[in-house]
Amino acid sequence: MTQKKLYVLTGFLGAGKTSLLLHLLNNISNEKIGIIQNEFGKLGIDGEIIHRNGIEMTEINRGSIFCSCLKLSFVQALAEMGKLDLDTVFVESSGLADPSNIEEILEATRLLAGDVYRFQGVVCLIDSVNFLGQMDDIETVDRQLAHCNMAVINKVDLVDATQLEKVITAVRKVNSICRITTCKNGMIDLSLLEEDLTSLQWASCEDSLNSEENKPKTISLECNETINQEVFTTFLQRVLPDCYRIKGFFKLDSGWNQVDVVEKLIDYKTCSPHEFSQIVFLSKIGPKVIRSIDNAWKEIVSLPMKLKN
Repeated sequence: MTQKKLYVLTGFLGAGKTSLLLHLLNNISNEKIGIIQNEFGKLGIDGEIIHRNGIEMTEINRGSIFCSCLKLSFVQALAEMGKLDLDTVFVESSGLADPSNIEEILEATRLLAGDVYRFQGVVCLIDSVNFLGQMDDIETVDRQLAHCNMAVINKVDLVDATQLEKVITAVRKVNSICRITTCKNGMIDLSLLEEDLTSLQWASCEDSLNSEENKPKTISLECNETINQEVFTTFLQRVLPDCYRIKGFFKLDSGWNQVDVVEKLIDYKTCSPHEFSQIVFLSKIGPKVIRSIDNAWKEIVSLPMKLKN
């Protein structure tokens, strides 16, 4: 069996990793694709978005694949996918994942499964709108960039030339040799996938910042009611300062919507019906987010719902 190309996609929450993956899946023809998807929450929201026939897919949730709590599961998933007849495997890591130990994980996979992969590099997605502020607040952003082989600056249609230049300068301060490319909606030039990016390595392997102790709290909300969209937006605006990320599927008076909250931007996109509404919150404030969500819901929405860990 020939070696499978392996790409690891990183990038902070909301940078556009799933959009990039959808672009790749929609435009790569005549290849057998495998995907390993990682989310901090119990619910695989992004997995549902990209799932389709003909794609081999494994989800690893409730933590980071680079954390000791899930590192073995990640190695085993890579080994199992290595047995399949595939051409390319994409790993989409969680937005808070620190990939500093990726080389250690790849070596463990090689020892377990043999030379089944040809590692092509780590691709880091960057939200050009929010990146500069994220670098100041979150050490993970710095780690993701330092340990990437290519930086994809996304959402360039939403910033001016001055802002874009500031982002590129900030990238170069952290990683002086990675390839830099720009795009909007994750739509990169597919010719980039023909390149072996691994020679563009800046930082050496080190322990990941992800640990069981600092794993962020996630909470999901389930609801069987139809909610007025304006009321639901007010609820989200109330709780978003306490959350890194909010996403899911909800039945609103406008119909079923995929809900995606990045920083202060709340995006609704029409989606297929679900059995019931579900939305996941990734907390900035630990378990205290439960009270924040519950109080805001009771005050603003005041309809039956369930919160689940």
